[in-house]
Amino acid sequence: MTGYGIAFAPLLPWTVIIVAGLLGLVILGFGWWRRARGTTWRLVALAILLAAVANPSLVEEQRRPQKDVALIVKDVSPSQSIGDRRAATDAAVKGLQDKLAALPNLEVRTIDAGASDPAQTGDRGTELFGAAEAALADVPPQRVAGIAMVTDGQVHDVPPADRSGLTAPLHVLLSGHPDEGDRRIVVTQAPSFGIVGKEVQLTLKVEDLGGSAAERATYPQTARVTVRKDGGETRTLNMPIGHDVSLPVMIDHGGQTVFEVEVEPGPHELTLDNNRAVVVINGVRDRLRVLLVSGEPHAGERTWRNLLKADPSVDLVHFTILRPPEKQDGTPIRELSLIAFPIRELFEVKLDEFDLVIFDRYRRRGVLPATYLENIARYVRKGGALLEAAGPSLGTATTLYRTPLGSVLPTEPSGEVYEQGFKPKVTELGSRHPVTADLPGAPKNPNGEPTWGRWFRQVEATVHHGQTVMTGLNGEPLLVLDRVGEGRVAQILSDDMWLWTRGFEGGGPQAELLRRLAYWLMKEPDLEENDLRGMVEGSRLTITRRTLEPDNHPVELTRPDGKTETVTMNPQSGGRSVAVVPITASGLYRISDGTRTAIAAAGALNPIEFADVRTTPDKLKPVTDATGGSINWAGTGTSLPDVRRVAPGRDAAGRGWIGFRANGDYIVTGLDETPLMPAWAALILALGTLILAWRREGR
Repeated sequence: MTGYGIAFAPLLPWTVIIVAGLLGLVILGFGWWRRARGTTWRLVALAILLAAVANPSLVEEQRRPQKDVALIVKDVSPSQSIGDRRAATDAAVKGLQDKLAALPNLEVRTIDAGASDPAQTGDRGTELFGAAEAALADVPPQRVAGIAMVTDGQVHDVPPADRSGLTAPLHVLLSGHPDEGDRRIVVTQAPSFGIVGKEVQLTLKVEDLGGSAAERATYPQTARVTVRKDGGETRTLNMPIGHDVSLPVMIDHGGQTVFEVEVEPGPHELTLDNNRAVVVINGVRDRLRVLLVSGEPHAGERTWRNLLKADPSVDLVHFTILRPPEKQDGTPIRELSLIAFPIRELFEVKLDEFDLVIFDRYRRRGVLPATYLENIARYVRKGGALLEAAGPSLGTATTLYRTPLGSVLPTEPSGEVYEQGFKPKVTELGSRHPVTADLPGAPKNPNGEPTWGRWFRQVEATVHHGQTVMTGLNGEPLLVLDRVGEGRVAQILSDDMWLWTRGFEGGGPQAELLRRLAYWLMKEPDLEENDLRGMVEGSRLTITRRTLEPDNHPVELTRPDGKTETVTMNPQSGGRSVAVVPITASGLYRISDGTRTAIAAAGALNPIEFADVRTTPDKLKPVTDATGGSINWAGTGTSLPDVRRVAPGRDAAGRGWIGFRANGDYIVTGLDETPLMPAWAALILALGTLILAWRREGR
C-alpha cells in the first residue's frame, strides 16, 4: 500500500518566512492600490521565493495496514445463570464471533468478565468496563473498531457517559427478556451492634418488581416472611408489599447474632437468591452489673473489690457486713452501718437487674431473711449467675448451705477446714473447660507442677452435682461449676485468692481466672464448655469445637451454594479440635456435628449482584448513546443484528444492524522523498517572473 504527502524542511524559521510574506503582501497591496503595472507577476515571484525557502518535498510512503480490534465482553457473573441467560449469552457470543470473523482487516478479541468472588475482592458487583479497559490496554484508541457487551444489563461499574473514555461505539446485547418480574426482600436499615438483653429494630421491605402493567395489578398485597435467629428459633409474619416494616429483634448474647430473613416466592421469580437476606448484629454488654456481698472484713475483700473495679465494663455494688462474730452486745442489726442496708431493694425489687451476685465469705447472721435467699435461688433458676467464695464459716452451722440457697449450691460442706499450704491444680476435666484451660502458669503436662503460689485454707466439701475444674489439698474440690435451671453457679472453696493478688510466691492468674469465671457465669458464647463455632479469617473458615469429653468425630459443612462436605477435626489443647477450610464464595456457612449447629458469615451477605436481577437497558443506555452504539435484545429465540464496517464519523447502528468502525490505521515501512522546488528551478522561475513584471511595467 502506497501513500503520498507533502513535507516541508524550511531553510529559515517559519516565523521569518511568515513575516517576510506579510511584508511582501503589504508592499504589493500598496502597488495594487496605486494600480501599478506588473504587480501580479511580482506576487508570483514572491510566492516562488517563499516556496523555495519553505523547501517542500513530495513524500511517498510505503504503508502496512493495521487491523482494527473488535472486543466482545462476555458477562459471566452469577446473575447470568438465571433462566436461559447463559445459553443465550453463549449463542450471542458465538454468533458475533462468526460474523466479525467474516469482516476484513479486523481482529476479534473475546474476554469473560464479571466473575469476581465477593469473599476475596469485596462486594463490587458485575464489573465489565474495567475488564474491557484492561483487555484493550495494548491497543491504541485509533485501532479500536468497537466493543460488544453480552450481558443482562446489571453492570455496576458503568462510568458517566461524558467520562467513559470510549472512542469507539459500544453495542450491548441483552441476554434476558423485557418485562421480567421478580420478588426480593431488602434490609432497609439494620444496626451493626446491639446491647445484650435489649431489642434492636430491623427495617425490612418486600418488593415485587417488573412484569407488565396488567400483571402488576394482580399481584398480592402481603407476603409471608420468616425470620430465623442463629440458625435456630424462627418467627413468621405477614408484611405489606412495597412498604418499610420495622421488626424488633432481641440480642440474647455477646458476639455475633445472625438473623436470616426469607420471603415466600412471588407471582414471578427469576431467582430465590434475593428472597433471602442476612443481618449480622454484634451483641455488646452495656455494663456488667455485679452485686458483691462480703460477710465480714478480711484480707481478700479488697482483692475482690479491686479486681471488679479494675474492669471499666463492671458496675459494682458492694456491701460489707461489719459486725464481727464475737460481738454480742445486743445492738440492732439496722444500726450496724452508717447507712441502712437496702435489703428489700437489692434482693427483691432490683435483684433481676444484676448479671452476677457474689457472696464473699458470707455467713448466716440474720441480716438476710430466708425469703430473700429464696429469691436469689429463684433468680439463679431463671437464668441468673451466683458465685460463692467460701470462708471457714462454710463448714459451720452458719453456712449458706443450710439456707434456701443450698438448693442451688453444687457442694455440701463436711465441717472440716484445712489450713495447710497447697497449690491449686487444674483437673483433667478443668484442662478442657474454658474457665480453667490453659491458665497462665498451668503445667504443660498432666503430672507437672503449676508455677503459681500456694494457698493456705480450704473447706472440705462433697460435690453432689456440677463439674470440679480445680482441686486443692489432697485432691479435694476447690472450684466447682454447675448449671441450675437456666442459670449457673460457681463455688470457690477457699478465701485465699488474695495471696495471688499480693504476689505471694510469685502470685497467680487471679484476674484471668475471675474474668473467665464471671463471663462463663453470664453465658458468654466464647466460654461455653461444649460449643461449636466457625470464624472467618480472610479467605479461610476456622471451625472450632470445644467439648469436655474427647470428640474427634467429623463435622458437616454446608456451603452457601447448598453443597455439603465432611470436615475432619484435628485435636488441640484445652478441649478444642480445629479444622481450617478455604472460603469459596460469599454467604452463610453452616456447620453441624449432629448436636450443635454454628453459622459463619463470609464476605457480602446480601450481594448487590442479586439486589435486582431483571434484564435492563437503563444502566448502559447513556454510554451507548454517547458513543453512537446501540442496545439490542439477544435472549433465546431472538435473532442477532447484522454486523457491518462503517467509516469514522458515520452512524454505527441502524435498524437490524450494528457497525464497527473501519479506522484505516497503518504503519509506515518505507519512505521516499522528492524535492518539489530545487534551488536552480526556483531561481529561474523567480527571475523569469521579475523580468515579466519589468516588461509589463515598461509598457
